[in-house]
Amino acid sequence: MNLTSSTSAGTSKSATTAPDIEKFHGSSLELRSLTMAYGDVDVLRNVSLTVAPGTTTCIIGPSGSGKSTLLRGVNRLHEPKSGDVLLAGESALQVKPDILRARIGMVFQHFNLFPDHTALDNVALALWSVKGMSKAEARERARRRLAEVGLAERADHRPRDLSGGQQQRVAIARALAMEPEVMLFDEATSALDPELVKGVLNLMAGLGRRGMTMLVVTHEMNFARKVADQVVFMDEGEVVEMGPPTELFDNPRSERLQRFLSEVL
Repeated sequence: MNLTSSTSAGTSKSATTAPDIEKFHGSSLELRSLTMAYGDVDVLRNVSLTVAPGTTTCIIGPSGSGKSTLLRGVNRLHEPKSGDVLLAGESALQVKPDILRARIGMVFQHFNLFPDHTALDNVALALWSVKGMSKAEARERARRRLAEVGLAERADHRPRDLSGGQQQRVAIARALAMEPEVMLFDEATSALDPELVKGVLNLMAGLGRRGMTMLVVTHEMNFARKVADQVVFMDEGEVVEMGPPTELFDNPRSERLQRFLSEVL
C-alpha cells in the first residue's frame, strides 16, 4: 500500500448499530531503534517493537518512563530524533504528518473536544476539513461511528452535557471516523471517574476483537492481561521486557518489572 495514499483500513459498510459494524483490517506497525529527545535530553532510547496486524500491544511502566512520548513519535506529534516508524512496511517518517494521522488514529487522556460543537460535529469536522467530504456525507459517517460507540442518542449534545466517559467515546468515534489502520490510546481512561472506566475499556477491547491494530499505553493491568496479545514494559526511556501477558505478569524476569508489579498489583 502506498503510504502517501489516504486509502482507509476499514470498509464503507453503512451499519448504524454495533452488531452490524464491519471488521477492521489493521496494518502492521514497527518501531526500529526509535529515539526521542526534548532538547539535548534523550527521553526515549533505541526502542524497537513490532505490532502485528489486528493485534493489541499494551505498554506499561512507571510515570515518566517514555510511554506517551513513544506514541507521540509514532504519529509525529513530536518528531523522532532517530530511528524509524514503519506502517504496513513503509516508513511513516517520509510522508506528510496529516496524511499519516489519517491512517494512525490517536485517543488522548483528555478528550480534546471542541466545546461549542455538538458530538456529531466533533466527529464530522475532520472529515470535511481534512478528507474533503461533503458536510452531509461527513455527518452521515459521524452518525454511524457515534452509534457504534453507543452515542446515537447523544449526537446533538455538546461536551458539557456529556459525562467524561461519553466524551471519551466521542473522541474514539472521531478517530474511527477517519478509518485508520492503527489506533493509539494514551491513558484513555485515566481522567475518568472509576464507574466510567469499564465501559470505555470494553469498547476498546471490542475494537481489538474486530481486527483493529492497537498500541495502548495503560495503567489498567487487568485490561493489559486480558486483552493484549503483547505487553511491553518500559522504564527510564527503554524497553525492559516484552512478551505475552502471561509471561510478563506471571514470570517477570527483570528486577525492575518485578518491583513495578509489586507496586501496582
